[in-house]
Amino acid sequence: MNTLIISYSLTGNNQALAKRLAAELHAQHIVITEPKPRTILAIFLDVLFNRTPKIDPIPTSVNPNDMVIFIGPVWMGQIATPLRACFKQFKHKVLKYAFISISGGADGDNTKLGDELIKRTGVQPAAMIDLHIADLLPSNPRPQRKETSAYRLNGKDLDKLMETIKLKLSQLDLNK
Repeated sequence: MNTLIISYSLTGNNQALAKRLAAELHAQHIVITEPKPRTILAIFLDVLFNRTPKIDPIPTSVNPNDMVIFIGPVWMGQIATPLRACFKQFKHKVLKYAFISISGGADGDNTKLGDELIKRTGVQPAAMIDLHIADLLPSNPRPQRKETSAYRLNGKDLDKLMETIKLKLSQLDLNK
């Protein structure tokens, strides 16, 4: 079984995480991009109207025996809309996948994320790792959206996050 990482990032934080994980796992990494720049208004409208934006490239096939790790942000409690095209493409075709995200977290946990993953993929994830920038910042005073949105991961942050990710992924047999 091979591991494939498919990632999308608006700020670069999820991209840094995906790049680091792909290197550590020696996994193929597909970076999803959009043809035009994304705005906050577009994020809001995509989430509100359940839109799926155009992306490049659209991965077209995956071996059902492969482990696919999707990495991307969570926007307003939902998976970043550019990943929806991938989920549509692979619905009921990917049997083993994980979802990893580093998002702001100023508003707390993304409690409906697991349900949305099942709705969009048709399959329960083997792992869901929902990380928050707010957890990397001092807790007093509590970090606000403005701070978490502006924060960019550094090497020390990536080291810390990778420990958490590798621990959770080690519970899966990625070679089965």
